[in-house]
Amino acid sequence: MLNYNDIKPGVAVLVEGEPYVCTWNNIMKKQQRRPVNQTKLRHIIKGNSIEYSFQQSDKLEEAEIEKRPAIFIYERNSEWFFHDVKDKSQRFSVMEDEMDGSGHFLKGNTEVETLWFNEKLFRVKLPIKVELKVTDAPPDVRGNTAQGGSKIVTLETGATLTVPMFVKLGDVIRINTETGEYVERV
Repeated sequence: MLNYNDIKPGVAVLVEGEPYVCTWNNIMKKQQRRPVNQTKLRHIIKGNSIEYSFQQSDKLEEAEIEKRPAIFIYERNSEWFFHDVKDKSQRFSVMEDEMDGSGHFLKGNTEVETLWFNEKLFRVKLPIKVELKVTDAPPDVRGNTAQGGSKIVTLETGATLTVPMFVKLGDVIRINTETGEYVERV
């Protein structure tokens, strides 16, 4: 059981039987009143957000989230296919809306972490940084370089990304999957 002040960003709780994860909190103490923990909670499965205030007398149950490693196999028609790390015969697929828009940075045999609640997959966590090869890059064209100059390249997974001018065809670049931005040339 969790106390009202244990609800901090990243903590998963059950509110009225539904699983939520805290994204923001503020413990407010007013004069001659009991403290209140104001929070913003995001529903783990549905994705909607609510604001909820926990009183000092509230006792909460922590949501049981299971982390399982998996291997990405391939993507077809906006559906990503994975298998369990230990047992290749245990395959499962994830639709595009559950990938949080970062699925286009996955290439075959990449290990990911999957999050499950009550035997239902709700999120796939990619490695924070991945290395991908540039398969199509336009030639360098000097123009307005006062802001540094950039161009759009295509990666081996089919994703497009804005990179600095010095990145060429065949280069391997490192990408932050959380922000979807270029980090460095490898």
